Amino acid sequence: MTKSIEYMRNDFIRRWDFLLIGMGFIVLMFMIGMQRTTDFIIFCIYALAYTLLYGFMGRLSFGHMLYLGTGAYAAVFCTAYISKNPFLAIGAAICAGSLIGFILGPIIVRATGACFALVNLAFNHVGYFLALVAFAEYTGGEDGRSASFSKIGLFDFSSVPVKYSVTLICLLLVFILLKELTSSSYGVLIKSIKEDENRVKFLGYNTSIYKLITFVISTMLTAFAGGLFVLNYGYMTTGFIDPHRNVEVIFAVLIGGPGSLYGAIIGGVVYMTISNFLAIYIPRWEMFLGIVLLIIVFKFRTGFVGFISEIIAKKSMKEGSTA
Repeated sequence: MTKSIEYMRNDFIRRWDFLLIGMGFIVLMFMIGMQRTTDFIIFCIYALAYTLLYGFMGRLSFGHMLYLGTGAYAAVFCTAYISKNPFLAIGAAICAGSLIGFILGPIIVRATGACFALVNLAFNHVGYFLALVAFAEYTGGEDGRSASFSKIGLFDFSSVPVKYSVTLICLLLVFILLKELTSSSYGVLIKSIKEDENRVKFLGYNTSIYKLITFVISTMLTAFAGGLFVLNYGYMTTGFIDPHRNVEVIFAVLIGGPGSLYGAIIGGVVYMTISNFLAIYIPRWEMFLGIVLLIIVFKFRTGFVGFISEIIAKKSMKEGSTA
């Protein structure tokens, strides 16, 4: 009877976990405010996009700020030259992320290990130079550019509750999409590529195609997060494409646990909490973040979610052996 109740509970969590995540962000809203929670939500979308590439396929990227900035600039340019429709701007960000993924992907996915990380970083530096210097006339350089959005029916994005509601829905949709992908045969395949790509090739799969698809999905969702950042802030600067900020999402994924969608969300919330609130009390808060990362590397290599999962697994094994 106890096992049946436990199974029903676990099945409920598996099916309706996105509702639990939504409730968690609603509770967080009452704790820290709606505006700040919106920032947390968008960053978590960014972390989910990154963990698909790093956590599930095992490809560490030091240049994902390029794709975040691409989505942000696409949204700003859409409002400036095409239409102030906010949904069209978000669509432009998604298309720009997909396009840059298809352009750079065939080059980048050929690399592995450190080369993969550094090739992404190199392209990020090129993009940063283009935005800061070469096309400063259009991008605004360090000063950036502002963006304004028209009201579409009930969607007035100058309203904080509207931005919070839309971004929360977007987070849940991205979570559901990635959950379906990673739990499908496609998800098994990219996890297998992470473990041993040569064996996957031996089985007859063209791993280059699956790596390219995963890379494009990651860049598309990252650009989507960039478009939401513009929707939230109403402006865009070169800070959105700065290569030095790549460590932010890497830290978030490592804290939560690579290869876990829950870990990406938890890590995103923890990182944003540290960077937003610890900085108020500790001027050199980065030192604290470095200490946290060292503890994770040496003690909790699977992150917060992985550590909890190991405890639950050991407890289940102990109960099973006792029975």
